Amino acid sequence: MSSITTEIQLEPNPSPDRLAALGVTTWPIWTKEVSEFPWTYDSAETCYILEGEVTVTPKGGEPVTIRKGDLVTFPAGLSCTWNITQAIRKHYQFDD
Repeated sequence: MSSITTEIQLEPNPSPDRLAALGVTTWPIWTKEVSEFPWTYDSAETCYILEGEVTVTPKGGEPVTIRKGDLVTFPAGLSCTWNITQAIRKHYQFDD
């Protein structure tokens, strides 16, 4: 597996035990309507998609489509474009 900092880690439909171990239900919730915007991650973010769909395209990389039920980790330093095609609702946590 590559250690490229632009790599988005996608874990579709993680088990309830995995989500519980991470404490996902205690994380804050973020929502956003259908839209498109650039984003750069200052620190790594892990999120669990509760509703919606988004395609995240890393600068110089391949698009990654993220849907309800996906657990995703975005690495620190990632510059990308978010294209939300269905309103997003997610639990999220930034690494310190």
